[in-house]
Amino acid sequence: MLHVVALIATIGFVILSTTLGRLHPFVALILASFGYGIATGMPFDLLLNAINSGFGNTIAYIGIVIVAGSIIGTLLQRSGAAGSIAAAVLRITGPRRVPLAMGLLGYIVSMPVYCDTGYILLSPINRGLARTAGISIAGGAIALSLGLYATHTMVPPTPGPVAAAGIMQADLGLVIVWGLIVSLVALAGGLAFVYLYVSRVQLSVPDEQPVETAELTQDAPPSVRMALLPIVVPITLIIGRSVSLMPDKPFGEGTLAMLCQNIGQPAVALLIGVALALFLPKPMSRDIVSESGWFGEAIRNSALIIVITGAGGAFGRVLQDSGIADIVGASTVGQEYGLLLPFILAAVIKTAQGSSTVAIVTTASIVAPLLGSLGLDSEQARALTVVAIGAGSMVVSHANDSYFWVVTQFTGMTVKQGYQLQSAGTAIQGMVAATVVMVIGALL
Repeated sequence: MLHVVALIATIGFVILSTTLGRLHPFVALILASFGYGIATGMPFDLLLNAINSGFGNTIAYIGIVIVAGSIIGTLLQRSGAAGSIAAAVLRITGPRRVPLAMGLLGYIVSMPVYCDTGYILLSPINRGLARTAGISIAGGAIALSLGLYATHTMVPPTPGPVAAAGIMQADLGLVIVWGLIVSLVALAGGLAFVYLYVSRVQLSVPDEQPVETAELTQDAPPSVRMALLPIVVPITLIIGRSVSLMPDKPFGEGTLAMLCQNIGQPAVALLIGVALALFLPKPMSRDIVSESGWFGEAIRNSALIIVITGAGGAFGRVLQDSGIADIVGASTVGQEYGLLLPFILAAVIKTAQGSSTVAIVTTASIVAPLLGSLGLDSEQARALTVVAIGAGSMVVSHANDSYFWVVTQFTGMTVKQGYQLQSAGTAIQGMVAATVVMVIGALL
């Protein structure tokens, strides 16, 4: 009970201090980390280690990716390349369908690519689309976030669903089939929320000033094909790495597999994207890569995102090391809810400690021994259980989730707007997914 009360209190502190008190999110998250650890009796040396390792490990994973993605985004915008992509997409979807375009783009990209990486790569396109269409970036931003989240949590080869399938010995092919069906319907629910509410919200984005494509006496922006290369190539490399790591080893275990695994690392793939983005400005100038040029601007903009994301990682790690997931799991085990139990368990663990992957793996480990007693030990039921856990791991993205900070900081949302848009959107989409899973389970 102490852990639960402390958790509620610290999450409440983060919400109230950043919204009503206007405390900087970095400070609020670090204070919450210390407060929760001390309140629950964590030894101070272990608490410090959790904060340092959570902060450091998060930045180690996402730091270079954020900087490289910010550089690519800046080059796309300043060279006019984002405008070229935006104009091409608008010709296909029309200005009223920007959220649909971004949602589907995120849905496809996130099957092999982490949400954070996909969002960083694709958010410049949303900005360009919104600017070209003359609409708020909020709709496309949340649609992109929800599209990425849908497949990231429910469709292999993303690590969470793959791990859960392995733990519960579920057929990976069935998980993919049911995951695709459920996640697509869930995304439709998320897009309904976007169109009915989010698209009406106006966001104040710091870098929303007009982009001068002639800044370097550039007569015309890059072609769509050239503009897409810094985005498509990194995504393709990351997909190649995911495929090479699949259990059946489609690329074997030789040089090709090692090459795919190395250059498909998100940081390496994004740095290759930076190199390709250097071909966008015409003419190329040394001023672009200087401290006062476009590179300097991109790195300065990414610094704030990195430290806030790292603080979110520190908070999440403290919660994980405190054993909150085990406490939550023990309190719900034994209740015969069928497919509803995996969803509820994953949702509570996700909301408690922030990481969808941790929520998926933890829930799968708890539920696996209970499949027989829950009547979920058939091949179809095992696959649906994996998807139900994935649905729960979406509910809900808030202050202790590093993805929440990536979305809010890259989009220019306030913390309050992040809860109204990102947190609410993930809750709605996760519950829609759970409903679909329950209906399918009842029909089988």
